[in-house]
Amino acid sequence: MNRKIAPPIKDAVDYQLSLKPYQHFRLDNGINVYSVDAGAQDVIQMEMVFYAGNFFEDQKGIAAATNFLLKNGTSSKTAFQINETFDYYGGYCSRACYNETSVLTLHSLSKHVGKLLPVVADMLTDSIFSEQELEIYQQNSKQRLKVNLQKAEFVAGRLIDSYIYGEQHPYGVYTHPLDIDALTTGACKAFYSKYYINGHCQIFVSGRIPSDFHQQLNQFFGKLTVQKEKMVVPHVAVFPSEEKKFRINNDPNAVQGAIRIGMPFPNRHHPDFKKVMVLNTLFGGFFGSRLMSNIREEKGYTYGIYSYIQNHMQETAWIISTEAGKDVSEATIEEVYLEMRRLREEKIGEEELLLVRNYMIGGILGELDGPFQIMGKWKNIILNGVDEQYFYDSIDQIKTVSAETLMELANKYLRPSNFCELVVY
Repeated sequence: MNRKIAPPIKDAVDYQLSLKPYQHFRLDNGINVYSVDAGAQDVIQMEMVFYAGNFFEDQKGIAAATNFLLKNGTSSKTAFQINETFDYYGGYCSRACYNETSVLTLHSLSKHVGKLLPVVADMLTDSIFSEQELEIYQQNSKQRLKVNLQKAEFVAGRLIDSYIYGEQHPYGVYTHPLDIDALTTGACKAFYSKYYINGHCQIFVSGRIPSDFHQQLNQFFGKLTVQKEKMVVPHVAVFPSEEKKFRINNDPNAVQGAIRIGMPFPNRHHPDFKKVMVLNTLFGGFFGSRLMSNIREEKGYTYGIYSYIQNHMQETAWIISTEAGKDVSEATIEEVYLEMRRLREEKIGEEELLLVRNYMIGGILGELDGPFQIMGKWKNIILNGVDEQYFYDSIDQIKTVSAETLMELANKYLRPSNFCELVVY
């Protein structure tokens, strides 16, 4: 090998990507388990996904509170003892609540996972939601909310969702301190019973999986009283705000404004979605995007500006997000609209389009680097009700969508009149 001669550069679009298949089986009670056995390290990740997110609330804040308190005591173990057990075996158990789903995640050494599964099962079948733990949760949540409400970017994130979806839509609802005060252990237990003990669950496992792991799962989770029917997130109509421009003075001493510009957008089942992902990346989806080049690099109005499509199972939104100096916030918005107009009126050059294609394919390559990442891709596919072909079709659109098609999509969607505009100072 002559090291004075650089090796040829291969574009990422020339790679043929493949998604490692998963193994599928059902527990005795019908719970679907998806597993990817791979990786060099003897570690395992297990994610238990319940349809128990904010979408299913009948009381504000109850989904997040219930999810958090799962780990805070059962009839046989205190919160301290639960955490001590995970620490002793070198494991970690986290929980998270999203718009449609909530997740209980276990990370463990493969050799110790059998010691930790019964603790997770105990949390899912025998959480007690003590008054003391709820009071601590309420106190911490209110303090955290109080601090966050002083931040313009936090307030902007809350408000833009309510303007796009409507204040009564599950995606547009946000909690107040009084909502946190109204939480009770009885309400948590009722939500827990309906959406965890008798809810719908799917399990995603990845890493170096022990040979008897399926039997262990069946032993500890095969008797859960879950629903066997496939859960579908119900459709709820979106009622975006008729007013399009909002200016909120949150802090009289603010030196910058949190800018959010957004519009309702179809979800991933819409035929335009895969192509729009390319358009969005070019517009504001990565560091070399049009918005970043103009508003950060040329104008110096912001440290960073991005656009993205929210990852919702039902209607979603196309949002531009940034923070800019108070004196240049309005100018920043005008530059966003200027970049929209350029995409509507000027054909994208092949060199720029190739850069975006390579960036997106390179990003997917990174997302497939390891068993946890591969399962993350499968989880997104399965929960959103699409199939493996969706993955390959998305790659095909990245490689082949034309500049003319992207211009047509820009004319269809990237119009200022479609967007709700918010600045919080």
